[in-house]
Amino acid sequence: MEAFEIIASVLGSLSELSTADWAFEQQVMPHINAVTKHMQLQYSALGNTKIEDGAYTLGNVFMRYGRYEQAMELYERALAGYEKALGVDHPGTLTTVNNMALVFDSQGQYEKALGLYERALAGYEKALGVDHPDTLATVDNMASVFNSQGQYEEALGLYERTLAGLEKALGVDHPDTLTTLNNMAMVFGRQGQYEKALGLYERALAGYEKALGVDHPYTLATVNNMALVFGNQGQYEKALGLYERALAGYEKALGVDHPQTLTTVDNMAMVFHSQGQYEKALGLYQRALAGREKALGVDHPGTLTTVNNMALVFGDQGQYEKAVELYERALAGSEKALGVDHPSTLTTVNNMALVFDSQGQYEKALGLYERALAGKEKALGVDHPDTLATVNNMALVFDSQGQYEKALGLYERALAGEEKALGVDHPDTLTTVNNMALVFDNQGQYEKALGLYERALAGKEKALGVDHPDTLATVNNMAVVFHRQGQYEKALELYERALARREKALGIDHPHTQDTLHDLINLHQSTGQTEQAQSLQARLHAPKSPRN
Repeated sequence: MEAFEIIASVLGSLSELSTADWAFEQQVMPHINAVTKHMQLQYSALGNTKIEDGAYTLGNVFMRYGRYEQAMELYERALAGYEKALGVDHPGTLTTVNNMALVFDSQGQYEKALGLYERALAGYEKALGVDHPDTLATVDNMASVFNSQGQYEEALGLYERTLAGLEKALGVDHPDTLTTLNNMAMVFGRQGQYEKALGLYERALAGYEKALGVDHPYTLATVNNMALVFGNQGQYEKALGLYERALAGYEKALGVDHPQTLTTVDNMAMVFHSQGQYEKALGLYQRALAGREKALGVDHPGTLTTVNNMALVFGDQGQYEKAVELYERALAGSEKALGVDHPSTLTTVNNMALVFDSQGQYEKALGLYERALAGKEKALGVDHPDTLATVNNMALVFDSQGQYEKALGLYERALAGEEKALGVDHPDTLTTVNNMALVFDNQGQYEKALGLYERALAGKEKALGVDHPDTLATVNNMAVVFHRQGQYEKALELYERALARREKALGIDHPHTQDTLHDLINLHQSTGQTEQAQSLQARLHAPKSPRN
């Protein structure tokens, strides 16, 4: 067992934030696999505490590489040894319990994760006190599970407890305190409360810069998270500026192929995707994919996330075969690494359905949506935002099939759930309002459609701003209704607003901008304004999309 102890000892001294240490870890992975297998064969005959420490350390390594089953097996062995040697409530024992919960959290087994966190928390409170940093770290981890489950108020309550305790125990500018601020900001971001999120990120960023420096990975992670908010707000240039700062810092501090560096590359690609700059997006995704395959492996969840994201781009480009091929790879890998009912697996199932929907293969799409919905209801709950997103997508299919009552029934379910979980003015709620309006528009119930569009527009302008792409989609949809009603002046005003602002925000070649051009040309043609229609024709570069 000497080789095992040596490798475990060396690995225990490494930092995942060090490029050299990360590279070394990859180089010795074959040896880690070998000694772990050997250790598992002889483990029961030994009673050496060093073995427990080694098993714990190797569990952490496998956890980082997304090898959750192996990590859990090692943690279980470490736990059994620690319980015998140290006791069930010793802090060292509880640290292993905490990490086992992290594995279940990563696997989407949230109830199992919470059960272990509750055990760890009770033990820490007894052994260390309610305000000890280790106790509060477990509270923070529990909050993360509730966040993943869409139980945002429960998450915020736990984060508030953690924050108050850490501020008292460590100080307002301690990195652990700032990490909790960052985590709270993530919850507000999911709730669509972007200004609150940015306020907390700004506080965390200022603290990290002061305590750790402008190029420390923790500082850069907050820069990255702020960029995510600006991306969600449609402020793409601000987002890209922050991503560029984060990327330059990560490349300097961690190296060009470190997983955190590649996460920022992946996020930048998402911005270009949103802008309709598909080739730029694919170039960055290809860099992220090559790096993640090298650093993490071809079936690591992070690698498969990039595969999924690339497929989304090909789907939007209408390259459906390429999209399906990538989704099939992502799905097979996710099922193997995470399980058939993991939320990430089900997201890929949902996204494959989007492709079949776009191809008009509605039965295939519905079959996949039904699988995704059943899995999400089981894993996340019937009112989780991700569950409701799939409900919304199924409604889109029924709308396309002309099954308007089925579509409306699903939209009503989605809307009620989103209003409860996210609030009446959350962007996801308003997207459902917009989609319900589309059904009434298709049914020729124009007044009902306009009433819903007006609600969606007012909410989006408030939550996202007047120039956000989602806001402009509703503006364009309202124009379509006025066009169909023969209210050409109102339609013209809204089309021109949508065109000018889409061109500014997304560029003339973005599919949504091109859609508005098509609509405006049709309006001019239907009103006999041939010259205006012809002047716009030269700016057309793409066919009309099936949906805005």
